[in-house]
This record gives sequence, structure tokens and C-alpha cells, in this order.
Amino acid sequence: MRCFCEQKETFDLKMEADVGADPIWCVECGCNLDLEETPLSNELKKELIDWASMYGKWIDWDLDKIISNGIQMEEEHNRQGVILTEQTKQELGGKYRITFSPSTMGRSYNTL
Repeated sequence: MRCFCEQKETFDLKMEADVGADPIWCVECGCNLDLEETPLSNELKKELIDWASMYGKWIDWDLDKIISNGIQMEEEHNRQGVILTEQTKQELGGKYRITFSPSTMGRSYNTL
């Protein structure tokens, strides 16, 4: 997949959700890869987009605090991320090394 590395292509990927970003990243240069350019099924791309769009729903951004059931929401988000990472590995075959980076942001906030 195309990235900003010197060789312009990466085979070392990280699955990580972030606000306003696609969930696949180059491990080497940190480039956020365009999900539309990945050789994944449209169904899996949609699942990844839906999953990534839920990132941070456990935070009340106005109060800068985690909501009351936020830790459980974040844990479920991470569980789903592991499943989607495995599905991505299956679809891409052995060509890419893919690791999952779970969210730990909920632990850094106070609970409402």
C-alpha cells in the first residue's frame, strides 16, 4: 500500500481508530492510508469505517471526561477492533503484517 516511506510502499500496517481518520496506518512513517485504495471487500471497508466512526464515543468532549459506561464502551470497541484486524489479515493474505493498536484513551480521563 502506498505511503510516505522512502520506498513509497508499506507491508507493515497498524489498525488503529482515530477521530476523522481511516483506521489503517503505515507502521514505519505513520501515514494514514486511504481505505478506498486498499484491496479489501466493500463489506469489510464499510465495517471498518463504521468501527472507526465510533472511536471516542465514550468521551464527553465538552466536559473532557469519560461518560459513565465509557470504559465498557472502549473495551467493546477494542474487542471489535481485534475481530476486524483478523478479518483484514484474512482478506489481505500473507502479504502484509498487520497489528492492532487498542484505544487506551478512556483510562486517561476522569469519569462523569
